[in-house]
Amino acid sequence: MDKVTQAVENLKEEWNQAVAQLEGCIAAIESCGKMGKGTEEASSLPRLNGSAQDTLQLLNSLQCRLDPLAEQLPTFEEVQSGQATLQSWKEQYQKLRMRLRNANLQANANIKKAAQEERELLLGGGEESTIRRRNLQTKAGMTSAAESITESLRRSRQLMVQEVERSANTLATFDESTSVLRKAEGEYQGHRSLLMRTRGLLSTMQRQDVLDRIILTVGFLIFSLAVLYVVSRRIGLLTLQRKLADAIRSGSISAEDVVAKVKNVPVPAPAAPAPAPPIYDEL
Repeated sequence: MDKVTQAVENLKEEWNQAVAQLEGCIAAIESCGKMGKGTEEASSLPRLNGSAQDTLQLLNSLQCRLDPLAEQLPTFEEVQSGQATLQSWKEQYQKLRMRLRNANLQANANIKKAAQEERELLLGGGEESTIRRRNLQTKAGMTSAAESITESLRRSRQLMVQEVERSANTLATFDESTSVLRKAEGEYQGHRSLLMRTRGLLSTMQRQDVLDRIILTVGFLIFSLAVLYVVSRRIGLLTLQRKLADAIRSGSISAEDVVAKVKNVPVPAPAAPAPAPPIYDEL
């Protein structure tokens, strides 16, 4: 059985016991004054009313406890049944209050009637009246002392009930706080693992960033060296070309020499001029 369902069943048992106790108090109040002892029974009426009021407070407390539990029942049918039970409890509570009120009215009427009969008996005179008066005075003193003790005990019981309810509320608050703390601990553990994974990812990203920086720096240096090399070679060729052009213009070297040097072909020496034919003097 579910815990909520078990709690509802326990409340129903407590309700039935409290109703039976209250009905007993109401019956006792209704019978006050019917035994012909108006003074004695009138002194017991506050005690009975105090017990009835305590039972009514217990019934009201049971209604307040059933109201939130009815909404937490596992099935829809049980929720409807719990709400119907709560409504019937409210109606029964009102009927019991009305019965208690009517019982007090009846008891007061009976006590007044019995007191009137006792007064007439006491005023009648005679030895029986004197004995009756002494007995009533003795019983009145004893009853007053007993009622005082009973009232003190009732107040003590009421204070104890209030302390028990306060302790129950405090324990319920502690239980709720404990559940909230457990949930917070679970969320903290989840966040902690997430933070650890995030920390590992950040460390990996930092290492990758350093590696990327190194690669970019080395690549930039290699590119710079290549550019410098290309530029230097280009400047050297331009300088050589300029020097060759100046040499060709000045006539110190010919274009064929340049081509031969480039192709690694030796340049043939210029042919010697043919000797002049001999001149014969025919004369």
